[in-house]
Amino acid sequence: MSQALTDILAALPLPALIIDGSERIVSANAEARNLIGQGIEGRNFVTMLRQPGLIDTVEAVLRDSRPRVAQYLANDGVQDTTFQVTARALAEQKALLLCFMDVTHLEQAGQMRRDFVANVSHELRTPLTALMGFIETLRGPAREDAAARDRFLDIMEGEAGRMNRLVADLLSLSRVEGDERVRPRDRVNLTDILSSVLRTLKHLAEEADVTLEADFGDAPVELIGDPDQLMQVFTNLVENAIKYGASGKRVTVQIDLVDRDPALRAPGVRAHVIDYGPGIDAIHLPRLTERFFRADSHRSRALGGTGLGLAIVKHIINRHRGRLRMESELGKGARFTVVLPTQATVSAGESDI
Repeated sequence: MSQALTDILAALPLPALIIDGSERIVSANAEARNLIGQGIEGRNFVTMLRQPGLIDTVEAVLRDSRPRVAQYLANDGVQDTTFQVTARALAEQKALLLCFMDVTHLEQAGQMRRDFVANVSHELRTPLTALMGFIETLRGPAREDAAARDRFLDIMEGEAGRMNRLVADLLSLSRVEGDERVRPRDRVNLTDILSSVLRTLKHLAEEADVTLEADFGDAPVELIGDPDQLMQVFTNLVENAIKYGASGKRVTVQIDLVDRDPALRAPGVRAHVIDYGPGIDAIHLPRLTERFFRADSHRSRALGGTGLGLAIVKHIINRHRGRLRMESELGKGARFTVVLPTQATVSAGESDI
């Protein structure tokens, strides 16, 4: 093995190794040794790689010198890692080069897409199955039963509404994800937005026997934002507080101005939505903004939830370079705090929740 080839191998940023015609690993860079094991030079590749798919690929390239791609799975004791392995023949050296490229993020993205499709299919299947069943019943045994027909039509209307809400939330999620990296440009009054949200949800609160309390201070709070999206954020949070915290009989919305928020590293405003209901188990808090995650799936569906509301909230707050903080204790209610910058000079790298 020439020194020049060894130097090139060492300079590669990816794990890489060379296997000669006798099926032994003749050279490997530091990244490959860290991945597969120290002291691999001179060893038969079969005893070191140990994965049938990759072994078959190497043997095929050694036979006919045609380039191939295989997969290699590794685990560092914490998480699984997936590598795409490219095998290329080195004709003059009568050997082959293996390069390992980490494609774990692509695998995870693919799994997220599959999970998303599965979740959407599941969420739509339930109301569709109910609708089909009721339609069949109305065409058959309940054709002449006026009371049953009215009852079934009410249920069908509810199931159709559930599907409509799901589709609307999916479209909304798609829009906010597309706009997430586009900074808002409008100057908005947060006090006016919150006041409008409370007026809009007053009837819902009265139906749930919940009192809405506002503590906005005396001075208006202005910031750069998208008024429609901010309205959507606080409508979602206050509506959730009314629905899931109704047993506490009241929901409080507060505004606090801070000269410098540690998370934003800039002046900011904190808008708190507080309920005094049953609270949320701490184990669920980190996952609340995941798509379709529900801390209480049966109750959420019964109340008309789609499982997408807080995912939409997260992306909108990200677009505004803000933060979402969630605090709760069982039996003591929940507090959702939206932290937003009151000036436009916040680093884009600080947008994650």
